[in-house]
Amino acid sequence: MADRGTSNRSEVTDFILVGFRVRPELHILLFLLFLLVYAMILLGNVSIMVIIMTDPRLNTPMYFFLGNLSFIDLFCSSVIVPKAMINFWSESKSISFAGCVTQLFLFALFIVTEGFLLAAMAYDRFIAICSPLLYSVHMSTRLCAQLVVGSYFCGCISSVLQTSMTFNLSFCASRAIDHFYCDTRPLERLSCSDLFIHKVVSFSLSGIIILPTIIVIIVSYLYIVSTVLKIPSPEGRKKAFSTCSSHLGVVGVLYGAVFFMYLTPDRYPELSKVASLCYTLVTPMLNPLIYSLRNKDVKEALNKLLEKKSTIL
Repeated sequence: MADRGTSNRSEVTDFILVGFRVRPELHILLFLLFLLVYAMILLGNVSIMVIIMTDPRLNTPMYFFLGNLSFIDLFCSSVIVPKAMINFWSESKSISFAGCVTQLFLFALFIVTEGFLLAAMAYDRFIAICSPLLYSVHMSTRLCAQLVVGSYFCGCISSVLQTSMTFNLSFCASRAIDHFYCDTRPLERLSCSDLFIHKVVSFSLSGIIILPTIIVIIVSYLYIVSTVLKIPSPEGRKKAFSTCSSHLGVVGVLYGAVFFMYLTPDRYPELSKVASLCYTLVTPMLNPLIYSLRNKDVKEALNKLLEKKSTIL
């Protein structure tokens, strides 16, 4: 039986990404939509990274985290979106076995890293708002670096485990992946292996990643809200609540989609594709707008950079 599984795996040289089951004439519309959003992702996240790296005033823990968030969003989308756009025009819609492994590994790496980084950012805001006098003591350069490196480390470990488990399955059914990128659940549907242990481990791994990070985010923002309520100025409270609600809105979209994808029964493939758009397109596009471009310091740094470029030209 083991030999047959090995043989079946060795015969798979590529997969077919089915993508969205829509009429062919809608592929042009979807391509243009993906192209527009991806262009916004590139422009927004690259702009944030350039601004943070070039302006010394933004050399603070908050912007250090934001720069890494922009990097993650940019590359997480770049792993998925270009291939999806190519497939809107492609007849074969194929992806090599190695390409599928690479896509799943990088996607898992960036999406898990983003979850831990968002928790670190929530903790940073909690310290800044609830203990401002001790902020520089608590959020030292060393701790910030450790939180970011730790986020990437957790993402890497999770990605290695998830990718190795998925591609150790026997694929002896159709090669057609009912999704627009390589992901664990669509690949599981192609397997003829016993998936019980695989699904238990995968579910447990998802729970270990999602639950602690969302708890840190929720608890941090509960303390932030309780502190904001003590602000005497109504205008100050309104501004703080506007910022917090925007942050939590983006986090809610991301975690809601991830929860639906990985912690609920795999019964609705088409809805899973729509949910995947939330963290491959929507949140990478919104994060620069919500976290940075609405920020006064970032706006001033952007204006300064544009003025400098216009002077050179």
